[in-house]
Amino acid sequence: MQGLGGAEEDPRNGFERGGWAIPLVDAEGMQYLDEVYAGADAFLFGRRTFEIFAGSWGAFEDPETSAIAAALNERPKYVVSSTLSDPQWAGTTVLTGDIANAIRDLKMRHEGTLLVPGSGELVRWLLANNLVDQLDVVIYPVVVGQGKRLFPDAGPDMALELLSSRISPAGLTMQSYRPMGRPQYQHATLDTDEMSSVGQGKRRT
Repeated sequence: MQGLGGAEEDPRNGFERGGWAIPLVDAEGMQYLDEVYAGADAFLFGRRTFEIFAGSWGAFEDPETSAIAAALNERPKYVVSSTLSDPQWAGTTVLTGDIANAIRDLKMRHEGTLLVPGSGELVRWLLANNLVDQLDVVIYPVVVGQGKRLFPDAGPDMALELLSSRISPAGLTMQSYRPMGRPQYQHATLDTDEMSSVGQGKRRT
């Protein structure tokens, strides 16, 4: 999930393959993203993603020509940071101190969606602290081969309930999930019916 918007967006740790998402966003994928952002009541960012968005969407010449730019510039924004003191982007509040309680308070004060765009480290922390009500995932048909991933090598396990799923003509899959606690684990047996159902889920390699 690193550097999807451009070569210079996030080159940390030697990442050299930025801009991989842009060629794959078709009209239906763009419509989905417009709907997600336009449907948000407020936005919550990690510091790095906030700086990327402030430098691009925050400097958008005419925000009214873009549903995403309009939503980001008109609605409240919150950024989790212990080092950012002057966010400059109008409508932004910096969250420090007891972040978990601050976010619970935000969720109570905003009746609509508190949307977290990108912000991988923050999303991992939110998931680990059971502060995510819905996980919206866009999967692009490309293997980047380097960079940050959404889920770490080691972290909390969780069951997910699929709420919706769609696919664009360019092959973007857009899925929404609800966290459902820990998953169930079971050892495979030689039961014929059980192994048959497992076999139906095999993937070609």
